[in-house]
Amino acid sequence: MKRTVEGQNLSKQAYSRIRTGILSGSLPLGSPISRRHLAQTFGMSVVPITEALQQLESEGLVESWPRVGTRVRVPTLHDVRGHYVVREALESQAARLFSRIASPQEREEIIQIGATLDENYRRSALGELSNDEHIQLHEEHFRFHMRIAECSGHNVLCEAIERHHILTFNWLYDTAASRTSLPEKHHSTLAQVLSQADPEKADAAMRAHVMYGCEDLLRRFDPRHLMSHRL
Repeated sequence: MKRTVEGQNLSKQAYSRIRTGILSGSLPLGSPISRRHLAQTFGMSVVPITEALQQLESEGLVESWPRVGTRVRVPTLHDVRGHYVVREALESQAARLFSRIASPQEREEIIQIGATLDENYRRSALGELSNDEHIQLHEEHFRFHMRIAECSGHNVLCEAIERHHILTFNWLYDTAASRTSLPEKHHSTLAQVLSQADPEKADAAMRAHVMYGCEDLLRRFDPRHLMSHRL
């Protein structure tokens, strides 16, 4: 039993490290992944590496092909559009619910988190953040949106956002597009609207927030755009 628990812990460690590598860009889209190399780097056997990669493949972050191997998955235009559609639907519903039932304390909490997030994005645009701080920034962004969903009062909605990994892919796309700057008060403005107890305005504000930069990102993942950058 002890070895089983230890093996699970190693698998979780490997999963976390590989996932962070992909989302931070140190393992770029399309880059090959060697199980043996990762095992040597992490100081563990190939077994937990394989288990971690299987989980990441089920989440759509890596892909494996016979006689080719494993690589970081390159999203298609269909993937990108699909993730935006799902995110828009789920988060706009979270925004509507938040605007209706969030407590005064929760509204103030979201306003404060949004202000902190905007300040850190400002610092990011100025090149003031280290790589570790960039990773922390994306985790803060994840927390901001998940907190809105949590305050909606529906655990099933939170689980849907997590299950579809919509905020994970937002991180991945930001990294792939080298997007480190956002409009001024991008999150503070959203938080203020959500706190006005107007579901229609909250819905519209969240949709605009979620879809910001979508068209530019779609151009970046257009095969013609990718091909022009390889020539």
